[in-house]
Amino acid sequence: MVENFLGTESSPYLLQHKDNPVNWYPWGDQAFSEALKRDKPLFLSIGYASCHWCHVMAHESFESPDIASLMNELFINIKVDREEMPEVDALYMNAITLMGQHGGWPLTVFLTPSGEPYWGGTYFPPMPRHGQPGFPDVLRAMSDVYYKQKDKMDQNIGAISNALADASKVPPKSSSGLNSPKQLNEIAINAVRMLDPIRGGISGAPKFPQPTFQFFMWRAYRRTGTEKFKNAVLTSVRNMCQGGIYDHLGGGFARYSTDENWLVPHFEKMLYDNAQLIELMSLLWQETGDPLLKVRVTETIEWCLRDLRQEGGGFSGTMDADSEGIEGKFYVWSEEEIDSLLGDKSKFFKNFYGVTQAGNWDGTTILNRSANLSLGSDSDEAILSECRAILLVVRNKRIWPDLDDKILADWNGLMISALAIASQTFGEKLWLGTSIEAYEFIRREMMSGERLLHSWRQGSSKGNDVLDDYAQMIRASLLLYQITGEEYYLNHSLSWLKQVNDHFWDEDGGSYFFSPEDANHLIARTRNAFDNATPAGNGTMIENLATLYYLNGSETYREQAEMIVDVFARKPSNEYINMTSILNGFERLTKTIQVVIIGEPDAPETSIMKAIVSLTGHLDLVLSVIQPDRKLPTKHPATGKAQIDSLTTAYVCIGHVCGPPITAPEELKRTLAEA
Repeated sequence: MVENFLGTESSPYLLQHKDNPVNWYPWGDQAFSEALKRDKPLFLSIGYASCHWCHVMAHESFESPDIASLMNELFINIKVDREEMPEVDALYMNAITLMGQHGGWPLTVFLTPSGEPYWGGTYFPPMPRHGQPGFPDVLRAMSDVYYKQKDKMDQNIGAISNALADASKVPPKSSSGLNSPKQLNEIAINAVRMLDPIRGGISGAPKFPQPTFQFFMWRAYRRTGTEKFKNAVLTSVRNMCQGGIYDHLGGGFARYSTDENWLVPHFEKMLYDNAQLIELMSLLWQETGDPLLKVRVTETIEWCLRDLRQEGGGFSGTMDADSEGIEGKFYVWSEEEIDSLLGDKSKFFKNFYGVTQAGNWDGTTILNRSANLSLGSDSDEAILSECRAILLVVRNKRIWPDLDDKILADWNGLMISALAIASQTFGEKLWLGTSIEAYEFIRREMMSGERLLHSWRQGSSKGNDVLDDYAQMIRASLLLYQITGEEYYLNHSLSWLKQVNDHFWDEDGGSYFFSPEDANHLIARTRNAFDNATPAGNGTMIENLATLYYLNGSETYREQAEMIVDVFARKPSNEYINMTSILNGFERLTKTIQVVIIGEPDAPETSIMKAIVSLTGHLDLVLSVIQPDRKLPTKHPATGKAQIDSLTTAYVCIGHVCGPPITAPEELKRTLAEA
């Protein structure tokens, strides 16, 4: 067997391939030097540990001695974990789509020795199938292109390189753009037409949770009071909460539903989805008080703490869809299993969870409660809880899906924020403590000097820092500052802002690149405003800069945020719906309530007022909690304000105008309700 170079890597995904007969290299100097020295093209395969089709292609092709021999003969082969090196994934995913191919994983790209892409695709079968060429035929053809069709290859490379450069350019100034929150209402009205009025989400299949889009629609409701915006979000979230996309035994949401009814998930579970849904459900509960939302928040957090949280406080990233080589096997049940385990309670349980002899997925049942979008009576829920506990004990004895235990700075930033918001919403101090422990893990283990490290596993770090690491950790630090009043967190946000401005800011383009200026072997730097499963880093940075502006009044932050909005608002207006994090950041920049509470941090009166602020449901509210002997920044609209009669005192400011001092909690609640 050919020994490859993945055995010393830390990524679980790369380690899955360390025993392949393919002579894999990790991304880095060694692979590129070898390709240049031997004048061989590069074969780049990008995937991640919980990717079902990555496993399929690995089993069919990368474990095949014959196919591996051909790969080793014709190419220098590189394996990349997209979660560990998202900047590499983003670059070549852009290249593939510019070639007119559909993106996805595993991502398959053929490169020159200097890293220029000349062709690619995604999954290829080992033999021709359903109109797709067989992978060995693709390998031979791409080798021939490199050695025998240089002119054609150079033409492709030139076109792709130009397209990548154009994609990263800032659009020219235009007379249009974002200049009023009223434009957001028009975008929301158009968006509603795309939604499934019965099941929620974008009409059709597959269906993704799309939390950033849901936040945008919820903002539209809060801004206008329009019921159809409210119902669009609640319909989506309640259907997810009761559908098969939710793990009704262990808690947590799968990455997406393969059908339009949220019934049949792609069973992998991701930290980033669950973090964002925890935050979204917490905000919806503040408005509705729906018990279903509180239960799902609690269960999802319990799953994250039980199955993802590591010693030291950081959170693992993903849980695989497959176990024993079969997708979903860990999660599904036969009617016979349910009957034998639950006895006389079986019929009751089956009625609630849609369990039948025929099942709803390959003769088995994906547990769901889609027939009813609310919880049952307290007595019914108590019985169901007992039944679920019995089934969970049995399920835990099955062979588990693999856990990718990398800790990623950006995804952990999302979770830190979600736990902080949920803790304030539901009064759970433990969740705030857990949020702070995860934050301290990142500070302790995932810093190099003042710069963040993107990926960490078992004491080893890998990968460049990326924009999203800073965007999400700055947001987390600002939330913790507002909750605790400790300047420790504010100082971190300012330090990270300096790093992201020094290494990612494009002075000519007025926005942030995704990768730093010192990233290795990247032929181009991507710049994106479009949201994927997580919000675009530029959108989150608008929010962060706006928050800093409202905390201290410095116009520098506002001006930088406005530059980013201006750059991406030049895109065609029909693309705005794909960049809702930019739109959400724009709203924060233009319409934020500032609340100042002056009081002793541990005083009961201060805690009561903070609790009132946290439950207002306002998405754009910036809180400053200061001790009586401290002063606000000189440019803050409430600077110079003080306590009244030594009582904990609040001020509510909108724009440059602050209202009268408030010392009664009920008056604060009333003022915020009217703001």
